[in-house]
Formats: sequence, structure tokens, C-alpha cells
Amino acid sequence: MNAKPIDAVKILTRSEIVAVVADLKRKRRSVNTRQNLIIFRLATCCGLRVSEIVGLNTANLKVGSGRPYLEIPARIAKRKKPRRVPLWWDAGTLTDLQLWKSERAGQGAGPNDPFVCSQAKGTRGKRLSARNAQARYKKCVKPLGPERLAVLSVHSGRHSFCSHALAGGRTLAEVRDAAGHSNISTTSIYLHVVHDDGDAVGSLFDFQPNNA
Repeated sequence: MNAKPIDAVKILTRSEIVAVVADLKRKRRSVNTRQNLIIFRLATCCGLRVSEIVGLNTANLKVGSGRPYLEIPARIAKRKKPRRVPLWWDAGTLTDLQLWKSERAGQGAGPNDPFVCSQAKGTRGKRLSARNAQARYKKCVKPLGPERLAVLSVHSGRHSFCSHALAGGRTLAEVRDAAGHSNISTTSIYLHVVHDDGDAVGSLFDFQPNNA
């Protein structure tokens, strides 16, 4: 059975991704805004499902080698299929995730504590619900305007990751493995659906540490 085509309006353009990240990195950010950036990065620049975002532990960020990655263990992966999500594809994402892991360590988080969590007094460290993470993603994309807000969801981030990774030169097999698709035909539906917004689509996932 052929996979259902992706509606292109559910794909964030490169300029939209840049705009959201810039807004989340504005001066005087609160801890919740810093964490919202991480949720946006995990969905849009790493392709994680919402259940994977809230299920991720700090130990699942692996940066001790030349090719850092996110480990998605079987306990949170769809169909219990573990995978590795490359972080060397995008230096900006890698830097933000490393900074957040350091911040979580400063909060006292250990290896088995959630990577994203409640930041409220009295419940800090408690794992977020999927609904909470979904709401946070919607807040991230709010600056794009009401029309875009109405159609974008946290799963739009995953769609965008697959589309931009392919447009940026990653192979079907690479994106299939990073996204955890069951077969390559699912991955192939993301070919040719990236909006051309006037920029060189795909540079988002080039790993250039000197330009992070």
C-alpha cells in the first residue's frame, strides 16, 4: 500500500524555521523559552515524535564521539524499534542540545532523568505530558501568524525534518534510519515537498561547527 502524500502546507519553510529559532533565542529568555527551543529542535531538526520528545532522558544525548547522535531507545520508539538520530547534520541543533543538557545537569538531573521536563516550582523535573509538549510547540510557531498556527503541529516538525534533510542532500536510506520509518517508501513521500522560499534549501542540516 502506498504511503499517503504529505500536504506541503504542513512543512515549515527554511525561512520559517530560521524565524522561529531566532524568536526563541531572543534576549532575556526564560527557562521555559529555552526549553521550548529544545522541543522545537527535537521535532523540527531531529524528527522526533512527541512521545519520543517527552520520553527522552539526558543520557540519550550522545556527544562523546566525532559523530554525536540522539539515542532513541526501544522503550519510547514506535514499534519498539530503537534508532540513532545523527546530530552532526546540523551544528546549531547540536550546540543547543548540548547547552540544554548542561543546564539540566545544573538543575541536578541525572542520566535517567527526562531531557525536557516541568520547570514550574514544586514540579521541576517531572516529565512533560505529550499534550504539554504539543502546546509548547504551538507556542513556538505562533510568531508565524494565525494562518500557519492553524495548520502546524508538533508532527509538522517531523515532516519538516524529513523534507529538509532530503532537500539538503541526505540519502533516502539515511533519512529513513534517522526518522525510524518502517520502509523507504514512507521516506520517499517527502521528496520534492519543501517550499522554495528563496533560500538555498537544505543548508540547515549542514554540520559546520565553525558557523554554529
